[in-house]
Amino acid sequence: MNTNEYINDFLYFVTKAGGDGGERALLYCSGVNLSRFLPITKGRHRPMSNPAMRGLQLVNLGVRERALSAGATPRAMRGDHCTGIAHVEGIWYKEGLWIENAPESFQREITAYCVPELLRKIDRALMLGAALPDKLLRPRELQVFIMSMCSKYGPDSRPEDRRID
Repeated sequence: MNTNEYINDFLYFVTKAGGDGGERALLYCSGVNLSRFLPITKGRHRPMSNPAMRGLQLVNLGVRERALSAGATPRAMRGDHCTGIAHVEGIWYKEGLWIENAPESFQREITAYCVPELLRKIDRALMLGAALPDKLLRPRELQVFIMSMCSKYGPDSRPEDRRID
């Protein structure tokens, strides 16, 4: 089974070829650790519109659009085929999707799209104006980057450290 994984303590995007969706199907799983993003999201949103959760929802709509543009068919997933991907710690918001007839290159393209787009959506929603990476970082490098954002823009940082450069 062909698998593409991008996982750290803050987020994950995983695609697996085949499985219960059939041999030409792609299982797409995504999630954000709401607890880990809390330093930058706490107090900056209404209870039902967490920027990390909403960002993931919007990114997943983008995945559906990209699938349709590539001639594939996105389908809602019944059941939780994405269990066990995320770490146990924290509160995770996750979504899954079957993508039928996806081109082979789609797995790599999804990760290259999803990770930076999620960061952009969270940054825009929080109006941080952060200097985001211009390329896809390795999962551990991205984790360090997001941790630095939490330190810089979190409620415990000093006001002068929250300036937007």
